[in-house]
Amino acid sequence: MSTNSTAIYYQSDAYTTSKQKLMGRNAAGESFLRAYFKYDNSHNLYVYPVSLEDLDCFKRKAIAYNRHEPIECITKRSLTKLVDVGNLFVPGPGLDQFAHERCFSGHNSWSLCGITHTTSSINAMDCISSLATAPIQEWDALICTSNAVKKHVNETLNSQFEYLKYRLGISKLVLPQLPVIPLGIHTSDFHFTDSEKFSSRNTLGIDDNSIVILYTGRLSFHAKAHPLAMYQALELSSKQTNIPIVLIECGWHANQSIADSFTEAAQRFCPSIKVLHLDGRINKNRSLAWSSADIFCSLPDNIQETFGIVPIEAMAAGLPVVVSDWDGYKDTVRDEIDGFRIPTLIPEEGLGADLMQRYSLGIDTYDMYCGHTSSLISVDVLSANRAFTKLIQSPSLRVKMGASGLKRAREMYDWSVIYKQYDDLFNHLNLIRKSSVLNDFDKQRFWPGRVNPFQGFSDYATNQLSLNSKVSLVDDDFQITFQRYIDIKDLKMVSFASYILPTHEEVKCIFNNLSKAPMKACDLLIPFELKRRPFILRTLVSLLKFNLIKLV
Repeated sequence: MSTNSTAIYYQSDAYTTSKQKLMGRNAAGESFLRAYFKYDNSHNLYVYPVSLEDLDCFKRKAIAYNRHEPIECITKRSLTKLVDVGNLFVPGPGLDQFAHERCFSGHNSWSLCGITHTTSSINAMDCISSLATAPIQEWDALICTSNAVKKHVNETLNSQFEYLKYRLGISKLVLPQLPVIPLGIHTSDFHFTDSEKFSSRNTLGIDDNSIVILYTGRLSFHAKAHPLAMYQALELSSKQTNIPIVLIECGWHANQSIADSFTEAAQRFCPSIKVLHLDGRINKNRSLAWSSADIFCSLPDNIQETFGIVPIEAMAAGLPVVVSDWDGYKDTVRDEIDGFRIPTLIPEEGLGADLMQRYSLGIDTYDMYCGHTSSLISVDVLSANRAFTKLIQSPSLRVKMGASGLKRAREMYDWSVIYKQYDDLFNHLNLIRKSSVLNDFDKQRFWPGRVNPFQGFSDYATNQLSLNSKVSLVDDDFQITFQRYIDIKDLKMVSFASYILPTHEEVKCIFNNLSKAPMKACDLLIPFELKRRPFILRTLVSLLKFNLIKLV
């Protein structure tokens, strides 16, 4: 159980699959939030919403998941509440803004924890690079969902370090923890009875003699997985086995042009395969697909992929998997145990500089950048063919690998297991933070690059008000001066700035003391509490502005 709580930075878009343009990060966020409500043991729920609408959405979801504890809302006006919470979870890699916000409360006031999704976009790479220069601390963390993505994060940070070393002569970086914690799933969601499986196949018109291969996820040849490797491998297996094969593509195309491209490629390169299309954004269709399948296939060849959750879902459904040996799949799928990992090939390291240059300069869009790179990454078609053929011809192998994958999914990737790793991480960060000792520089509470206006623009003015500045009333009559202040404060052009104005009692105190004799600013501050004195000192300038007091 946590010794500290965790607040969720909440923008509803990051935690829902109820949208047309459904991305992997949305599914991962929704699944995480469900786990948070199910497994977090805090007595209160803490949320840092982007808007009031997001707060309402969070509250509705909490109730839907049977969490009725008090919900503590954190806003930019109340960030110091995070001191008692201990941790802030951000559903992405962009921690720099949150680290700068924390500066005003102290660098060791709470811990920040982000997570990688895609790391190939300019935005994601900039977020990762900024970790080197933002006030990130060792009690912060960026969760890497796979060992492959951690390697990319380190490559990006090392590149930034080399630049800063050359440019500024730095000798070290303070970086966040980079733990590898995979995405989790709710494995019980993928359990289907024999009667459900029979009914689903009947609904889709699939007979008992056919072998069903399932691909689920975004159907994008340029930004997810080019389907030609799968189509060609299945066509070869169909001819070799003479067993009817049905391919279910349960997903969604970004537009009709992409959908037509898939149809054309399937007709030309796997004409022997019956291809069924299901809209994967509809829950009912996803259940139909999972419960109808015999074998799962996913052969991504794209750098925007970082983890890949669908093979784990397939394993939870008891399906053997045929996947590319790529990114997070290397961690999750054991070759020849849970299924087969198909070899992939990528060009030498020095051969992609032009692609990054085109993307960085805006010559290519992100989609085109992903498309160009994936067009130069191959998945071994013949190896995929051999894997399909083995599984198609051997029911016992399908059962064996499916059972192995199911056991692995339940023991290693169910949220009941994964969320404990989050919990352990949050506690570990708290221990580091609470035992930290800040140096004199880090004790300063400021945001570099956000210099306060009276420091940055001090030379704009003729003089500065100081503690030794001496002031007196313009009109010696206290009552007249105070009434004049009330009249001035009532003006809309003055009252709009109510945040910086003193209370009536504070103004009375200032005027009352000055009605006796001119005084130095330092002496005028004596009656006020220490925390109010800086506020009162600068307030004197407003009173000078209104011609209620004057310098003497």
